[in-house]
Amino acid sequence: MARRKKIYEGKAKTLYEGPEPGTLVQYFKDDATAFNAEKHDIIEGKGVLNNILSEFFMLGLGQIGVPTHFLKRLNMREQLVRSCEIIPLEIIVRNYAAGSLSKRLGIDEGTQLPRPIVEYCYKDDGLGDPLVTEEHIAAFGWASQQDMDDILSLALRVNDFMSGVMLAVGIRLVDFKIEIGRVYDGDFQRLVIADEISPDSCRLWDIKTGQKLDKDVFRRDLGSLTDAYTEVARRLGVMPNNPPAPGKPQLVN
Repeated sequence: MARRKKIYEGKAKTLYEGPEPGTLVQYFKDDATAFNAEKHDIIEGKGVLNNILSEFFMLGLGQIGVPTHFLKRLNMREQLVRSCEIIPLEIIVRNYAAGSLSKRLGIDEGTQLPRPIVEYCYKDDGLGDPLVTEEHIAAFGWASQQDMDDILSLALRVNDFMSGVMLAVGIRLVDFKIEIGRVYDGDFQRLVIADEISPDSCRLWDIKTGQKLDKDVFRRDLGSLTDAYTEVARRLGVMPNNPPAPGKPQLVN
């Protein structure tokens, strides 16, 4: 499909004008970033794997009645999605202590939490996506109380679905983050899961060995990120027809 006007370019994806009003083409790049883009590599095949894995999760959510912006996958790197107004929050669901939660609270990584914990971060790269409370969200008008109730419900439903899918293939869903968008039908608004769901936005550990199968492989220099994502795709049965060849990441100066 012919490329159209670029709407937005982020660290891992580019959005283009879609073929019909109210649609966008979401292109998955091979860029890998960490520590607020202080670390940046190009990892061949990463975008292909994230595209296919995100399609798998979005379709699965749709089948259980969780609304998403996903319409269809166009090719190995592109998806057709609904255009939506992104709420400026990252919604993080944690099942086990890891990453910033372990550092903030002094909890050993891998400790199972007494229940899923939902956190909110304000989406602003310049500020480092700071943690915020529902009081901040209400005070600054980022989302209404009804929105917050719906966001919490959506986040926990995604967690239930993703936890079950991963458990079935021997992977522990440690935590994940999602973004939520508003879609308007006339005066009626509804919230949908937007952006992507992939190993870029989840922590995934092998249940038996604890091997990391997510972007922590890149953050912590634990090996080949492509191999890790390929293993997730292989277990879920969604390997692309022409899988990316494993190899060392290419450093971008």
